[in-house]
Amino acid sequence: MAIRGPHITTAQWLGRTLLIWLIELMTVIVVAAALGGVQLAGLWPAVQFTAFVGILNALLWPVLARLTLPFLVFSFGFFTFLLNGLIFWIGGQFVPGIHFNNYGYALLAAVVVTVANTTISGLLTIDEDASFYRSVLQRATRRMAGRRPPRRYPGILFLEIDGLSEPVLRHALATGHMPALAGLLEGRSHELSAWETDLSSQTGAAQAGILHGNNFNIPAFRWVEKGENSRVVSSFGLRDAEAIEERISNGNGLLWRNGCSRANLFTGDAADVMLTYSRATSVAKLYTPSYFAFFANPYNFVRTLSLMAVDMVREVRERWHQERLDIRPRLSERRRGLYPILRAATAVLLRDVTVDTLITDVLQGDADVIYATLSAYDEVAHHSGIVDRDSLRVLSQLDRAFARVERAAQAADRPYQFVILSDHGQTQGATFKQRYGVTLKQAIQKLLPRDLKIHARLQTDEEWGHVAALVSEVAQQDPYMLGRFVRTVTRQRTEDGEVAVGPDYQRMLDEQAGRVITAEEAQLIVLASGNLGLVYFTDWQERLSLEALEAHFPGLVDGLVRHPGIGFVLVRSERYGPLAIGARGIYYLAQDRVTGENPLAYFSLHAPMLLRRADLYDNAPDLLINSFYDPVADEACAFEELIGFHGGLGGGQNRPFLLSPVAWQLRNESIVGAEQLYRVLKRQVDAMPG
Repeated sequence: MAIRGPHITTAQWLGRTLLIWLIELMTVIVVAAALGGVQLAGLWPAVQFTAFVGILNALLWPVLARLTLPFLVFSFGFFTFLLNGLIFWIGGQFVPGIHFNNYGYALLAAVVVTVANTTISGLLTIDEDASFYRSVLQRATRRMAGRRPPRRYPGILFLEIDGLSEPVLRHALATGHMPALAGLLEGRSHELSAWETDLSSQTGAAQAGILHGNNFNIPAFRWVEKGENSRVVSSFGLRDAEAIEERISNGNGLLWRNGCSRANLFTGDAADVMLTYSRATSVAKLYTPSYFAFFANPYNFVRTLSLMAVDMVREVRERWHQERLDIRPRLSERRRGLYPILRAATAVLLRDVTVDTLITDVLQGDADVIYATLSAYDEVAHHSGIVDRDSLRVLSQLDRAFARVERAAQAADRPYQFVILSDHGQTQGATFKQRYGVTLKQAIQKLLPRDLKIHARLQTDEEWGHVAALVSEVAQQDPYMLGRFVRTVTRQRTEDGEVAVGPDYQRMLDEQAGRVITAEEAQLIVLASGNLGLVYFTDWQERLSLEALEAHFPGLVDGLVRHPGIGFVLVRSERYGPLAIGARGIYYLAQDRVTGENPLAYFSLHAPMLLRRADLYDNAPDLLINSFYDPVADEACAFEELIGFHGGLGGGQNRPFLLSPVAWQLRNESIVGAEQLYRVLKRQVDAMPG
């Protein structure tokens, strides 16, 4: 029941290890010839030096990395350069025939050797797990963990590919982009099925349902909680995510039983948590062997940094490629500036840290159930397109990452069952603004009095959310000087206890300068979550009915449903209950009847049920707006500037996948909603012995 990556024989392992060592040896010789501050007496000293550095890395690096872990983590790994230089400097003091004039030359030589090792190994497709350092340090990490005897019954490892729909996965499998996952199906150990999301097809609602079995009252990525001071709540806000989990958790989450949460939005009630939004991780917890794994290898960070640089170059090249060939739909402006760096952090750095952590988890074998989210595909598909060659390349990289984890599991004392799934998919199409020249806010504004104060947030910016979460967590580390320093530097950027970065920081500055209307002073708040729009009139604490809306804002609802970019509007009537209103017909959801043309005809058969449920939410908007969906072209339009999107109804965004062991017999089970998926998965977890 495991992912079958390519099998590596002992001879292949030795050959690859020797080749990596030869690469390092030749690089040391070239560096010595190129740098005047490095003296090398010949080939034999170079051989001795590379062997000595390898042994020193195996013996000394784990100790140095553990002692300096806070600096490694909170310097985003750049402290690794200094430690690499120290190892080289020590080697120069003990090995005759090689000498560094000063520490600076040792540091420069270490960086060049590491980058060359990473680059050439990558070009030769040498698996980094074959490295001598990797092999030795994995064993050292396992010893440091102080493990008890391994459990003999299989654990369960859930690997989530954020944003990948079942149709796109099948396309990637058919075109050879994911051979490791294809091997699961060919070997008949696993079977592939689709499940259906809730109305809110985004990570907040999905992971609340999958990990905790409760996503009620999560209508979108962001929503408004009305009151005397109406407040915008975000699934990805650190304080908001923590508060949301307090509401939805009953202590019996998917990971309650000796579980680990890795890079998720919520914990699933796991005790062992890393990079999880709803739990502010203390520095003390960073010393756990799982988190230590990434920094325990002296080449990991430099390797990842090199891959990040490659990814940034690739992003710029792919943007130029789309512009040169006039590929549409496409985004150009949003892919400039800092975006390549943000993408690389999500698609490479976060991926590598998560994968290395999982490798350590399965080698230890202590956790009964592990759940990890990999966000790389979701991030790239948002901007490049759901089946763009760039997005498919990311899937290939994830496939190789899964194979790495599987190889580690094969070497572990305890077996693990692998389950690959997604929390939602994505649908593609030109944005609302690209099609009609106006934003959702502007379209609504045209139908309302000019003096109405409107606050709008029409971009989720998940990539900036990852940065904000990390910086905010660092700032909260009270016992450490770095935490105090970050709090001092970011004091002017702090909003509600969180550090605002990117667009959120600019919004905060605009609000402070009076250039935009704040949520507190607004009479109308407009939010976007993919192709789902939410409208709240904050002068009323209660939800406005259709009759009240027509009395106070005549023509608003009619004007919206007649817009070609809008498929339907959900609104509650005092007389008829919830209504899905389209341009040519109305679906009376409480009575399950239609007059005129069915506005839900092109959406899921379960759309009426999903809308009825959303209508019951305490924080349901006054108007919930869903874009059109064209089933022939298989496209819709996002209210935010993303060409691959999710959040509402229509297309692949509502059709995530589940790749589960055949023995679980889930292929023919109809799963609608993340809460039902939780119950299906929880049955398997609860059936484990012990």
